[in-house]
Amino acid sequence: MAQILVVDDEMGIRELLSEILADEGHSVWLAENAAAARKVRSEKRPDLVLLDIWMPDTDGISLLKEWSSAGLLTMPVVMMSGHGTIDSAVEATRVGAIDFLEKPIALQKLLATVKKALKHEVSPQKPPLTLDAFARSPLLKDLKKRLEQAAAKTSVLLLKSASGSIAEVCARTLQTPKTPWLDLSASSAPLTQEMLENAEGGILFIADLTLFGKLQQKNLVYALERLEKYNLQLVAASPRPLVALTEAGWEPSLVARLGEIWVALPQLSAHTDDVPEIAPLVLTHLVERNEVPSRQFSSAALNALRLHHWRGEWAELLATVRNLALSALEEDITVEDVDSILLRDAEDTPGLPAALPMFDQPLRDAREAFERLYFEHHLKGERGNMTRVADRTGLERTHLYRKLKQLGLNLGRRGDDQEQ
Repeated sequence: MAQILVVDDEMGIRELLSEILADEGHSVWLAENAAAARKVRSEKRPDLVLLDIWMPDTDGISLLKEWSSAGLLTMPVVMMSGHGTIDSAVEATRVGAIDFLEKPIALQKLLATVKKALKHEVSPQKPPLTLDAFARSPLLKDLKKRLEQAAAKTSVLLLKSASGSIAEVCARTLQTPKTPWLDLSASSAPLTQEMLENAEGGILFIADLTLFGKLQQKNLVYALERLEKYNLQLVAASPRPLVALTEAGWEPSLVARLGEIWVALPQLSAHTDDVPEIAPLVLTHLVERNEVPSRQFSSAALNALRLHHWRGEWAELLATVRNLALSALEEDITVEDVDSILLRDAEDTPGLPAALPMFDQPLRDAREAFERLYFEHHLKGERGNMTRVADRTGLERTHLYRKLKQLGLNLGRRGDDQEQ
């Protein structure tokens, strides 16, 4: 029979599923969190994974994305959640899950889903998006050359003015095909020698240094000391100057090490004439990966994108293209489709008053006040839907949860009911 990995932070759920599946003749491995699941996956190859969405260290969808990015999604995965919604199911399916179970899980539903999942053939994973897809854009073609030249001379490369999805695109460009990928942002659990051994010859990635907590900073130091031993390259991104890390309490020596060699991403707001070339290439990639329906931009829509003021820079452009493809009513994305998304954002964002109270605060307090307003705005605009907030802000879900908690906006399980 099959070998099944059950990942859930609730002991009662793990034991119940284990008993049911064992009675059906399956071998069952148990993991209480994402860290334990990673360990099992690094040592074994399960035939099926039952994966809880909400877990204390790394949420299930982020772990699913991590496995997909690392080429480890070679088995069918069924997501589980006590707060299931259509949004969660769609997001999980888009990332790579084949089905979704809502708790409490009925016995017959569980057995039928497991039987169906074990017959499912996992399609070969498609390559991630890299700057190679933008060869027709002189701006991004030039960026690719700069990245490769810098990376050839260092094991630690900083991406300035970058975070989230665009940072990953740049880092993926530097990854040699079929080599490991380890996202240090995906977990706050201690980094182990075994994890670095499994990543040997590959890329260590950090999507946003400013979101790193104390334990993750220790993981970073641990990794930096062993880059040469395991032939690893660290690619880390920061949307802010590195002085922000020092102000946040980072060790100056660590900040200095990270900032020795860098490549600064061109500001999209200064290159809006390139948007009509870049947006269709992003769309083509999403369509080819079956992440969105078949769509194409009309000339008027591309012109509207060119005229937009991209305050959110690259992350906003990538999220906008995805949302346009998912929300357009016809195959052609029209200027009306663009207006329905971008003009709504403009209407929802009132002009700043002449004098904000934060202007009289110390820089660190003012930055925190602005971030709180920023996330409150997006949480309100997306009605608390964490998947859409993550897309809008360009943050991975785990990073988003962590940032909201830091700002005192943590929604916890109750707030996630709208999504999970």
